Amino acid sequence: MDFQKLLEKFSDSKSVTNDLLELKINDSYSIQVYPNSINHLNEIMFFIGREGIEKYLYLLAPKAKSATKEKFNGAIVNESDTQILKKCELSKSNRVALQSLFSFTVPQVLGINDSFGFGDRLGLANAGHIRSLNIGNFKPILAQQSIRELTRTQRSADEVMDAAVWAVFQEGYKNGFGSDADHLKTPADITVMLDAGFTMFTFDPGEHVDNNADEYDEQKLFSVVANLPWSELNDTFPAAERRYSQKEFKISNEFILNVNEQDFLRAYAKYGKAIAHIKKMFEHLKNESEGRPFEVEVSVDETESVTSTFEHFFFANELHRLKVEFVSLAPRFIGDFEKGIDYKGDLDLFKREYVKHLAITKYFGNYKISLHSGSDKFSVYKVIGSLHSAHTHVKTAGTSYLEALRVVAAEDPKLFRAIYNFCFGLYETEKMSYHVSAVLSNLKPASGYTDQELLGLFNSEDARQVLHVTFGKVLTEKTDSGYLFKNKILNCLKENEETHYKFLTNHFVKHIEPFC
Repeated sequence: MDFQKLLEKFSDSKSVTNDLLELKINDSYSIQVYPNSINHLNEIMFFIGREGIEKYLYLLAPKAKSATKEKFNGAIVNESDTQILKKCELSKSNRVALQSLFSFTVPQVLGINDSFGFGDRLGLANAGHIRSLNIGNFKPILAQQSIRELTRTQRSADEVMDAAVWAVFQEGYKNGFGSDADHLKTPADITVMLDAGFTMFTFDPGEHVDNNADEYDEQKLFSVVANLPWSELNDTFPAAERRYSQKEFKISNEFILNVNEQDFLRAYAKYGKAIAHIKKMFEHLKNESEGRPFEVEVSVDETESVTSTFEHFFFANELHRLKVEFVSLAPRFIGDFEKGIDYKGDLDLFKREYVKHLAITKYFGNYKISLHSGSDKFSVYKVIGSLHSAHTHVKTAGTSYLEALRVVAAEDPKLFRAIYNFCFGLYETEKMSYHVSAVLSNLKPASGYTDQELLGLFNSEDARQVLHVTFGKVLTEKTDSGYLFKNKILNCLKENEETHYKFLTNHFVKHIEPFC
């Protein structure tokens, strides 16, 4: 059989759903091919296929020696007089080889284009994320993981990048994607993610933010500011005071900031050390990147204290003064951005404040607002989407994990019941590092729900948060025979891949539609 002609015919069947097509090698061996993955280069046909529930990269190549073919580690599974079919693991080394040949598999810097961060804690969701991009103008960030998530899931930065790149190739997505090394707290964190090929670096200086500054009296504020690391800020207390205190800043015709002495002192008391830390992080990244393109996001969203409009202006202005280049800034907005559920707060007040924050980004003109803990904030999306002129980055993570558990609940209720009860018992300890408010007494043990009612738990704010914050233990807990849940979850998702992709696509279309 002429496999090349058959694959060329498959290539004509490319579609959004990327429906699998059977490539029959012989009576006992066939491969399910993802038609969108078929690519030609140097007389070689590359494609992703499945054998059972596992995926591989395949090369259909001339039998003659080829430097391109030899880049990939694998085994010849079929051979004729003129061609070989080589089967390769979806490994890091093969991913790097693929990226050297196909530029669309290399993450890019996205600039101030609207962008959407799709966190994937399991490594199986990115294809579903890509399929949700049929609407809207968002550029996707597919490889996105924080150091905290890597630690809790016991994954490596390379594994996150591998999963994203193989999904891009599988889906034939050639419109460009970003990669976000999220919530970095130390220079060492930067180095790990840079080595894995990440292009966006989210600095989290939260540990250097003084959340008590809003409560300080003027004497305390003066004392704190006087003892800031002024040399690290390339500044002095008097020079900073002249720059801000008793000054007026015209942000737009409708919005003027009038800064008094307390505003100035409070901004420095709250964020002065954080700005010094960001400067240190940026300089490390610039030195380590050795000329490779990168972009920076600055995040102060995971703090207790709301970022006022002047503090936003001050923060951005100081970063510009220190020549720290950043593409997005995540303030701590008014209201509650809890994990896994919709916004809690006054939406009219949020809109009034957001419009002011947006005006500040336009004043500087070279960065966008980033919405962290962005999963399921549908009411906020409608507000931001209604403004139209807003450059936005939305960052999600846990909601994709919840969609994976929704698949488990639909396809293997017995497994989901065990996971749910496990999470129920862990919630009070696991919630400590997250902004959540679930109340266990609002929920019942799994035995109190029918199989159909299990799916209804994904509409419960309490259940969503209980499942959300316990992901680390669920994915890493072991018994003498191996992982307690991880492999069972992964196998369930692989066996029900189309259901998984459908759930993800439907869910993220709801996220994206309000911005269209």
